[in-house]
Amino acid sequence: MSFPGNIAVMGGGSWATALAKLLMNNCEQITWYMRRDDRIEEFKHLRHNPAYLTDVTFDIERINFSSDINKVCSECDTLLLVMPSPYFKDHLAKLKVDISNKYIVNAVKGLVPDENMLISDYMVEKFGVSPDNILVISGPCHAEEVALDRPCYLTVGSSDIFNANDFSKCLVSKTAHAITSNDVEGIEYAGVLKNIYAIAAGIIHGMKRGDNFLAMLVSNALREMERFLETACPRPRQICDSVYMGDLLVTAYSRFSRNHNFGSMIGKGYSVKAARMEMEQTAEGYYGAKCIYEINANYGVDMPILNTVYDILYKRVSIDAAIKRLASTFS
Repeated sequence: MSFPGNIAVMGGGSWATALAKLLMNNCEQITWYMRRDDRIEEFKHLRHNPAYLTDVTFDIERINFSSDINKVCSECDTLLLVMPSPYFKDHLAKLKVDISNKYIVNAVKGLVPDENMLISDYMVEKFGVSPDNILVISGPCHAEEVALDRPCYLTVGSSDIFNANDFSKCLVSKTAHAITSNDVEGIEYAGVLKNIYAIAAGIIHGMKRGDNFLAMLVSNALREMERFLETACPRPRQICDSVYMGDLLVTAYSRFSRNHNFGSMIGKGYSVKAARMEMEQTAEGYYGAKCIYEINANYGVDMPILNTVYDILYKRVSIDAAIKRLASTFS
């Protein structure tokens, strides 16, 4: 088959819905895996996702819905993974069919919990997928803005740049733009880190520390990201590219950013537990902070912002004390 062949969207949240919307502009048909049959039936009846981006309508006659992950993975050539990272292993634990010859496109901006592994590494190690068949999607592109047909900018990464080019053609439209890259690991790690830094930005916002302080935080976060990437996956890259700096900026500042909003609640005085309960969607940075903190125990990169977020989220350190200590590291 010619890549990408039959594409399956694996997940039913807002980001999955946004990517499905983009795919439908360029693909005659897609398959869509959702774990709940009642959600699928409601989707078919309403012609839109009943829970996320409800203003986006779909031509459901061009969508093959299924809650059977094995059926979907057997019949499709390319699996677009868009489930939240905390539930990633639970979804794939049901998988019994061989997917080693499939193409995997990772749109999960998180790591595999407990394993502290990149999604790409996990798919290679656990399911025998060839590294050349792994792609990643990231960049400054909020699902809500895709729904509103506002300009969005994605980066498709692959070690095989021809695959990246081919898949990017499935996503472009009048408002959606795609850039290609071969920095798979760097893009995956950056997608995790920017969520952690967005929590920090939200905390600063909630504490009303002001735009000047926030600017210092974000500029230091970019340098911190660069230090980590240079250590964890060294290769030539421009940290100011949209998939690194651009995604960091939009996630740190936007009202659509669930990680920013999660941090803002903490900055306003919510406990971490209360803020998590208040969130209707997953704040990936909560889980990413623990994963990267544990990974960095092996690398020893200087990461004061990561450490501050981890201390607040997992050690219950006072936010006033933690932010005061963090401010002393800014340069």
